[in-house]
Amino acid sequence: MKRHNINPIRVHFIEKSLIWLDGPDDMASSPSHHTHIPLSSDPDGKPIDSVVPIHTVTNASQLPAEFLEPSPESQLVIGFDCEGVDLCRHGTLCIMQLAFPDAIYLVDAIQGGESLMKACKPALESSYITKVIHDCKRDSEALYFQFGIKLHNVVDTQIAYSLIEEQEGRKRSLDDYISFVGLLADPRYCGIYYQEKEEVRVLLRQDPKFWTYRPLTELMLRAAADDVRFLPYIYHNMMKKLNQRSLWYLAVRGALYCRCFCINDSDYVDWQSLPPVPDYLIVEGDAPEEEILSILDVPPGKMGRIIGRRGSSILAIKESCSAEILIGGAKGPPDKVFIIGPVKQVRKAEAMLRGRMLEMY
Repeated sequence: MKRHNINPIRVHFIEKSLIWLDGPDDMASSPSHHTHIPLSSDPDGKPIDSVVPIHTVTNASQLPAEFLEPSPESQLVIGFDCEGVDLCRHGTLCIMQLAFPDAIYLVDAIQGGESLMKACKPALESSYITKVIHDCKRDSEALYFQFGIKLHNVVDTQIAYSLIEEQEGRKRSLDDYISFVGLLADPRYCGIYYQEKEEVRVLLRQDPKFWTYRPLTELMLRAAADDVRFLPYIYHNMMKKLNQRSLWYLAVRGALYCRCFCINDSDYVDWQSLPPVPDYLIVEGDAPEEEILSILDVPPGKMGRIIGRRGSSILAIKESCSAEILIGGAKGPPDKVFIIGPVKQVRKAEAMLRGRMLEMY
């Protein structure tokens, strides 16, 4: 492993921000227990010590060789996230966080610039490195439009959570996606209370340029690291629960979420192919239906009809179709609707959305 000019920062982050929950009524255990909290896990899913070095990276040579040069002989599972200002195609990606079992790397996109991010491109597009992330859509969009990176082979814990809920017979309400804070608090996957996340959100509302300032403060280092340090551990806990059918859905939907806001003129032919339905899932009459992403153009002035008063129209369509329907919103693109799901359900949603556009008030 090749590293140069690294000043690792060893901090008991858990004592400042993340509190282990021993049970639903135990919101704060004593500090003496914190050194044994499973903040991450080794390749076998076993918890490791809570204190790991945090490396701020401004040069590619500071990153592990097995990350920079992906290979089938050294496949990796890492926690992954990005921080920035209005993270999307038009915003600014400032930091990319990578959580390995033995260290966390904060890739400084501002000081390292495009050359550093391009050095990470093979890893971020590699099938040999699994990137565990919570809600990949905007991160993928920022990487694609700002650095030409086509994020691939993600495990999106937000998608995984919904699939496990479905497996176990629980049905979530529409637009009820588990937040990262909520996922961390769930004792089935981690069981910690992430108080500092809300504190950082308050700071971001007060100053949207929070992640652009240098040098990185202790708060910035801590917040960035805490957003990824638990993801490999959560990943291993989720993998124990997902059946083979759900694992296929997880791979396909993760790939479609990565593409979602990355609109291009080539219809994604330059992206990695979607995972095909494996033979072992093709059972007579019960093979999972192909899932697709459809992007619907909305003429000027028609988006209001699609959304309806207080979201009533879009909610009604979602209730009628087993498909994800996403709107770019404030971050855009403002004139498109993104639909992800089984082919028949996507086509049904398209028809209903077009019908809303044609309705006369």
